[in-house]
Amino acid sequence: MPGSGEQLRRICAGAEPPTPKRKTSSGLRSRRTGRPFAFGGIWTEFRGDRGTKSKPIPGPHLVYGFLTTSPNAVVEPIHPKAMPVILTTQEERDVWMRAPWDEAKALRRPLPDDALKIVARGADKEDRAAA
Repeated sequence: MPGSGEQLRRICAGAEPPTPKRKTSSGLRSRRTGRPFAFGGIWTEFRGDRGTKSKPIPGPHLVYGFLTTSPNAVVEPIHPKAMPVILTTQEERDVWMRAPWDEAKALRRPLPDDALKIVARGADKEDRAAA
């Protein structure tokens, strides 16, 4: 619920879009099991201006963001700075949503390298990675 702190975004796969430095998609990543997982995120209050420079909207604003951690070996070649906090079990999702931050923050860690795989890469979704 917005404003309540932690939040989950359930997904099946994720990718980095092309950028000026990287002309093609970085690769679609999913769990090796093929099962959905969740990104851990947080709601917080931002007290600055949002909107355009010509039409700023003064805060406070309720904003949401995915929490990130250091990348594992699968993500690092694609995105060396960070990867999202990924929660894969019901217990992890319950801790994220209900536990005090001192307990939940232990989930802010990269997944083991064997937990994710590249399932597609390149600009075209049909450019499937080797299984």
